[in-house]
Amino acid sequence: MTAVAGPAAGQAEQELIPNNSASRRDRWANIRTYISAVIILLWCLAPFYWMVVTAFRDVNYTFDNTPWPTHVTLDNFRAAFDESTGNHFLLALGNSLFVSIVTTVISLLVGVFAAYALARLNFRGKFLILGFILGASMFPGVALVTPLFQLFTTIGWIGTYQALIIPSISFVLPLTVYTLTSFFREMPWELEEAARMDGCTPGEAFRKVIMPLAAPAVFTTAILAFISAWNEFLIASQLSNESTRTVTVAIAYFAGAIQHQEPYTTVMAAGTVVTIPLVILVLIFQRRIVDGLTAGGVK
Repeated sequence: MTAVAGPAAGQAEQELIPNNSASRRDRWANIRTYISAVIILLWCLAPFYWMVVTAFRDVNYTFDNTPWPTHVTLDNFRAAFDESTGNHFLLALGNSLFVSIVTTVISLLVGVFAAYALARLNFRGKFLILGFILGASMFPGVALVTPLFQLFTTIGWIGTYQALIIPSISFVLPLTVYTLTSFFREMPWELEEAARMDGCTPGEAFRKVIMPLAAPAVFTTAILAFISAWNEFLIASQLSNESTRTVTVAIAYFAGAIQHQEPYTTVMAAGTVVTIPLVILVLIFQRRIVDGLTAGGVK
């Protein structure tokens, strides 16, 4: 019995040591992952957290370095919406909402059909066209300010909504086309062919089969396009006037209640009002956004 048990016990110990070593490696790998995630989370959320803390802090304690909320007040939010100082924050919110929605809708209408054509149709120069679309998104916005300003001044568009919407579309459309092209390219042809064999026209197959399947990608693209248009500042700061300023530009023009006073707390309150709806939107639809970003990854 002893002779049999001895080799068996030694073999069990040899198998147990590698298993313990692998378990320790997995444990440390998980710990490093969690530590990295916490560091990235703190790095990304620390500015937003400090903005919210300052937004709720009394103006007399603007430069207080206490890392948690102190001297909490809502006066900064009242000041942000107070038009007696000429801020017109509520009007700017409406302008941003209008420009962002119109930009998103037009970009999706054009981008869906362009992406479908680039993904499904075979024609000469297809990849060259896609390259031009992606290349257009590489131009820095500052390089376009002067020619756009001269063009819109000549045709009398300075201070109009179309002067804000058209450049925003040019910035958002490449992202829309590229994202949707990747999705349509991975969608199996058999689904559309089956619909055609059942008597659907090309338009009906696209509307009844392709678009419902593409809904997650379209929804994700719409969210990204809306956020991009909502956050645009450079072009809007040069092509808008007091009645068409978007919210990002309006915040830059905020004036304090006292002359030469920099309204830091009021700016932080306005920034909180602008940012929190986007955060809530992403949190509500995060599952759809993740589904859309990963859609098409597996046939």
